[in-house]
Amino acid sequence: MSVHLPLPVPTRSHEIAPPSALSEKNQTSYDCVLEHFTAVDHTLPNVDQEKAALTVDEKFWLSYECLLRFLRATNWNADTTIKRLEDTLKWRREFGIYDKITPECVEPEATTGKAFLFGYDTRGRPAIYVSPSKVGAEESLRTMQLMVWMAERAFDLMGPGVETLALLVDYADSTKNPSFGLCRTTLDIIQTHYPERLGLALVAHLPWLLNAFIALLMPFMDPYTRQKLVFNPVINENGLFRTTADAEAWDADSISRVFEPDQLIQEGWNGSQQFTYSHCVYWEALVKLCEERRSSMFVVWHRMGGKVGIKEWDVKVAVRDETVDAHVDVDGALTENDQLQS
Repeated sequence: MSVHLPLPVPTRSHEIAPPSALSEKNQTSYDCVLEHFTAVDHTLPNVDQEKAALTVDEKFWLSYECLLRFLRATNWNADTTIKRLEDTLKWRREFGIYDKITPECVEPEATTGKAFLFGYDTRGRPAIYVSPSKVGAEESLRTMQLMVWMAERAFDLMGPGVETLALLVDYADSTKNPSFGLCRTTLDIIQTHYPERLGLALVAHLPWLLNAFIALLMPFMDPYTRQKLVFNPVINENGLFRTTADAEAWDADSISRVFEPDQLIQEGWNGSQQFTYSHCVYWEALVKLCEERRSSMFVVWHRMGGKVGIKEWDVKVAVRDETVDAHVDVDGALTENDQLQS
């Protein structure tokens, strides 16, 4: 039976632990950045005074983990981190993350299923599928907006302790090079404004003709991004693996598997999910799923103080526990009702 809906956020922990304590030196750097953004008189530099204060959305974005991601990307240099964060805050405004790039804005670009969210890898990372054969050869602002919107929705669907996403690119049926400008712009956005957000990029069925194109892109990738790339991963009945050696050595106790079969679509990826992209069904469900989850996180965040530096871990654990409790209550009520009727 065909599946047309995105999969819900996993409730299992994937054996991920809460954030560990920082070293004294790193804690000092973090405190410096936090103090900067929580100062009563803080405003974004070079911004109209009436719009220079942080918005609620921006304070929500400036979580404990967000500050740490940017600190690690700058080798714990507090001043550089502050500048990069403020540059990204301004970019997010200019790009329209909170007001322009809405579901209605990007939906026309999504109708073909060129990019969609479905499933989670063995570390709980949401998976974004991309089909280059459905992407136009010319650079398109709306295509870029769709990809950024999808990434933001992937962040909505991350469980506790999950901070990165998995990108699955299938070059099957693709007979042309993608736009070099589009790929270059995408790389720049990922590396500048989304540090440590790409967990893995799996590229399947890559034709040899595209090797030269990939080689042209490599100089523009930082070492962190390059090490996330896996070309032509091994896919078999046991799931998806980085290498043939990983696939051959896999057993039930192994951690080498990247995706379990029931988290992979069948078409192009040999998974057990017979997913078919039906826009009229999928799109509404994805938007609803993400909006409800983001709303739940906002409620919890406000309850915890609604300020810069609140831990994503704490917010997401609270949302997860409340979701599980709600399901238990519903299941219990249904069971009790069945017993009364019998």
